Amino acid sequence: MSKAYDICVVGGGMVGAAQAALLSRAGFEVALLEAFQPAEFNPENEVGLRVSAISAGSRAILEQAGAWKCIEKQRHCAYREMHVEEQGSERGLDFLADEFGRDALGYIIENQLVQSCLWKSIEAAGEVDIYCPDKLQGLEQRPDGVTVKLESGQSLKCKVLAASDGALSTVRKMVGIDQQVWEYNEQGLVAVITTEKPNPGIAWQRFLSGGPLALLPLSDGRSSIVWTQSDADARSRVSLPEDEFLTELTEACRSVFGKVTAVSERASFPLRTRISEHYLDGRVVLLGDAAHAVHPLAGQGVNLGFLDAAALTESLLAADEHSLDRALRHYARWRRSDSVLMTRGFHAIHELFALPGQISSKIRQIGMRITNKSWFTKDRLLLHAAGQHSDAPRLAKGETLREIMRNH
Repeated sequence: MSKAYDICVVGGGMVGAAQAALLSRAGFEVALLEAFQPAEFNPENEVGLRVSAISAGSRAILEQAGAWKCIEKQRHCAYREMHVEEQGSERGLDFLADEFGRDALGYIIENQLVQSCLWKSIEAAGEVDIYCPDKLQGLEQRPDGVTVKLESGQSLKCKVLAASDGALSTVRKMVGIDQQVWEYNEQGLVAVITTEKPNPGIAWQRFLSGGPLALLPLSDGRSSIVWTQSDADARSRVSLPEDEFLTELTEACRSVFGKVTAVSERASFPLRTRISEHYLDGRVVLLGDAAHAVHPLAGQGVNLGFLDAAALTESLLAADEHSLDRALRHYARWRRSDSVLMTRGFHAIHELFALPGQISSKIRQIGMRITNKSWFTKDRLLLHAAGQHSDAPRLAKGETLREIMRNH
């Protein structure tokens, strides 16, 4: 006999785990399906290569998911300054937390730590039925829900299936939702570097002719880098002798924190932007990378996913048995319109900075100088980057689950 749930969450990465935690804390019966048991975070290990710039809105969501206290006790770095420039000019855009009355602009945190703390929150509460390790074998939609078949032979019934199973989402393919994809033929080279002077908590980004280079501050004064470059250049630089790589990187970041003196292992991953044609099929909803994936120059990938999780939670809290389908349609329209705006905006920025020539460069530099002088424009940009703009979910803007539940 199939076990019945309000929501089945497929995919237990950062976004899926946050979704399961939020929904269970909001009083829903939740099942979480994940193919691989997440590794427990070990602070004795070297800093992971995959980190995220967690926004203020995402921090608020993680607090409501019960994960932030766990994260705060471990290594993370609040950054209070952000600088963006273009090759050929050290002047650019500067954002200071103090200037906008913020404690921090964001937080650089290892992906594994975020996922680990979310799972600890879920397991400690004991309110979510976890099916892990297990895989989705098939699904069957009905007017009133979805039946999920697992590789273990178990069958689950749920009123809603929330798919957060990544950019190559099995669920999305099963229900036949297409995606628009922009291929850049680029890779993001990632590593952890040591510089002569410790990074004082500045998120620093430079647009080079071959692609943007970002230095993100870590809690020990080192920096995590994401260096966007062509497929060929990335393959070459990943395997360069260390001394040659250090020389090239020092030049690329113009010794902003002095010479680069050491580098961890290096890795690279392909870059592309994706947006699903729609986020809803019957009672199946998409969120996170299953719905959209953005270029890392934006630093917004997982933040958009956390906004999805908050928005779906709020939409479901506002629904009853008779208005559930309407609530799901509201979620899909709400989040797709926002992520399309952000995704296309980031794609346009990528294309703008990819334009060669001195005239294009001059126009970009003038644009950055004008923006840098406008407090209002920078404040609007920060609100969007923080996930706290007017159309953002209430959870991202600091309301608690209890307050939202009380209003429904």
